[in-house]
Amino acid sequence: MTASSLSPQTTKVAEYLFLRFRQLGIESVFGVPGDYNLRLLDFLEPAGLHWVGNCNELNAAYAADGYARVNGNGLSALITTYGVGELSAINGIAGAFTEKAGVVHVVGTPSRSLQRDRTLVHHTLADGDYRHFAAMASHVTKAQTNLTDPRTIPEQIDWALEQALIYSQPVYIELPDDVVDVAVLAARLANPLSIPASPRGGDGALTEVLEHIYDSQRPLILVDGESRPLRIIDQVEELVNITGWPTWTSIFGKGLVNESMPNVYGHYRGSLGPKDWESYFESADLIINLGPHYSDTNTYTFTTIPREAVSISLSLDTVKIGAKVYHDVGNGFLTQLLQSLDKTRIPKVGGPPKTTTPYVGPKADEAIAQASFYAFVNQIFRENDLILTETGTAGHGGRQFKLPPRSRLFGPATWLSIGYMLPATLGVTVAKRDLTKNSNARAILIIGDGSLQMSAQEISTIIREKLNVIMFIINNSGYTIERAIHGRKQAYNDIAPWRHTKALEFFGAEEGQAKNSFVARTYGELGRVLNDERIRNGGGLRIVEVFMDQEDVQGALLHLMEKQIAAEKQ
Repeated sequence: MTASSLSPQTTKVAEYLFLRFRQLGIESVFGVPGDYNLRLLDFLEPAGLHWVGNCNELNAAYAADGYARVNGNGLSALITTYGVGELSAINGIAGAFTEKAGVVHVVGTPSRSLQRDRTLVHHTLADGDYRHFAAMASHVTKAQTNLTDPRTIPEQIDWALEQALIYSQPVYIELPDDVVDVAVLAARLANPLSIPASPRGGDGALTEVLEHIYDSQRPLILVDGESRPLRIIDQVEELVNITGWPTWTSIFGKGLVNESMPNVYGHYRGSLGPKDWESYFESADLIINLGPHYSDTNTYTFTTIPREAVSISLSLDTVKIGAKVYHDVGNGFLTQLLQSLDKTRIPKVGGPPKTTTPYVGPKADEAIAQASFYAFVNQIFRENDLILTETGTAGHGGRQFKLPPRSRLFGPATWLSIGYMLPATLGVTVAKRDLTKNSNARAILIIGDGSLQMSAQEISTIIREKLNVIMFIINNSGYTIERAIHGRKQAYNDIAPWRHTKALEFFGAEEGQAKNSFVARTYGELGRVLNDERIRNGGGLRIVEVFMDQEDVQGALLHLMEKQIAAEKQ
């Protein structure tokens, strides 16, 4: 990778930025061309980066979010144009901010002279103020910088990228059109960026945690979703393996620990789950809580938050033991804990029984229903799959999955922007392909017909990228999750019916691939689809449309639906 096209001591701004991307493991960049970023995009291919042009900026932000959640360094790159482009993307950026994905959002802006003279150009609010959109972005990005002075640009870029690395949240970089090919010093490129090492601290916390571990009699481990941005997944699995303690995940944490381990039970759902799980959880004398994320949707309306008095919670730079908080413990605390553990003093405990009822499939002539669909589809999952379930009935149903080792589940946690999972499927699959150099990395998406209509255009990008994706479309005639919440029979929860079997052809699949559409209304039909060689071992995008009743829901959604029906009868 050559740092400069000018001299050994200098490089162009675009070259500097893109070489930093490569050094940080970003190999593909998402976005949409616009007149203020076109000159920047000219530098992508020469820098060795792959451009994934999206159908709109919102989808590009969703895809970049997905890429960051799989990429080794937790980062991704998004390029949009000023104003209209960046505002289209801001919803996706907000989701990445909420759920901790390090999207580097580069915005091509008007030239410095246009901004200085307050010229009323297009894509502005026609008031001469060019700072509106940066102010908006400041609320949903961890750091913001405007590259206007060549003397400081390398430091500014490095600082923004370090913030994304440290906090696993989006950052916002403005790059004026006339700065793209300005020369800057290249010396800093000799030192790759990384998360700054924290000085070893928190020894008091470490000692106290070890004492709690050795003294516990009824402990458990709870793996939550912010373990991923903390980059402690390997250490979490080691802790689960070394202790042998009963382990659950939150909704957000599902898929972050190997569910085939004998002491891993699945995701904890309080009163909605097995009673012996709830009993053990509520009577535990020690709960090691890793990467807590206490939103209502991740905690079953705050009912599964561990009791503070018995909890040890590990977050970004704090360890909380009961009500006591230790700050500045450093990013290697769990590693220190594992190195310090005396394995002979770890209590050997047994958790509640793991009930393993034999799977009994539905009858062939049964209509497909939420209660049995997810277990039925589970049979096609294999190691290393990427599995995505859209907000709605799919997101709730996917919590039932038993995941193979080294697979990943991406489900709704807190932001819950419907339509996210289709572009995210593009992003996670591209990231897996970049990371493993495996062009056949496989993703399985389950999405409702209503959510699909939010971001369906990205089907064309999945086809163009030749990605290996199986997409199940749940056709239940509209927004079933909204029907469960309110308006069970209201027209605003209806959608226009689409001919999903025509999607591949419409979105540009080649003739052979365009035939990879399937329809199932019964389990017999679905079974034949799942056994089809094109599904089992095929490639490219395959679409399976499954029909369900528009009021068919399970779990927490069923409680909402039943409550609504009861209220209607009063």
